[in-house]
Parts: sequence; structure tokens; C-alpha cells
Amino acid sequence: MKSPIDRLVLIWLLALLVFSLFACTTPAGRSAGQVVDDATITTKVKASLFDDPTLSGFSIGVETFQGEVTLTGAVDTWQEKRRAASVAKSTRGVRKVNNLLKIKE
Repeated sequence: MKSPIDRLVLIWLLALLVFSLFACTTPAGRSAGQVVDDATITTKVKASLFDDPTLSGFSIGVETFQGEVTLTGAVDTWQEKRRAASVAKSTRGVRKVNNLLKIKE
């Protein structure tokens, strides 16, 4: 069994590791936490788009940077384009949506 000192050292090292992860920045000056937040938003938006009965199966790309979501790809109608933007906007954490979806001809 480990001594209380060993446990204290382990807890301190884990806390230091977590702190250092959040203190690191990317070349764009973003923290690891901000990158994770954007990845989470991207995943939630993609899942919501896939679950939507009118948009399911469409190839819609989603990228997120600082809470700003950009939608790319193609849909069949203007209604689907508007619906995709609406679904993205309703996702928690999304500050803005850039809807670059094209209408298939």
C-alpha cells in the first residue's frame, strides 16, 4: 500500500500535468482547452446534422474555430441549406455560423 506522501506526490504531479496541458498554446495562440472546446462543438454539430431527418446522409463538412462554425459541402435545396445553419446555430457553444453550403444543380 502506498504511503500518504506517495499519494500526495501523485496528486501533485497529476495536477501539474493538467495545469500544463491547459497552459500550452498552439501556434495560433490558443490553449489546449480552447482546441478541445472547438472539437467538441464540431462533433456535436456533425451529430445533430446527421440526426436531422432532412439532412441525414448529406455530406456537410463542419469546422470550428473559437466557437465560429463553418459549414461546407453541398445540399439539394435552399431549405436544406437554411436548416443546416439552423441546426448548427442551435448547438451549445456556437457563437456564429458561416454557411458556405452550395446548392446542387
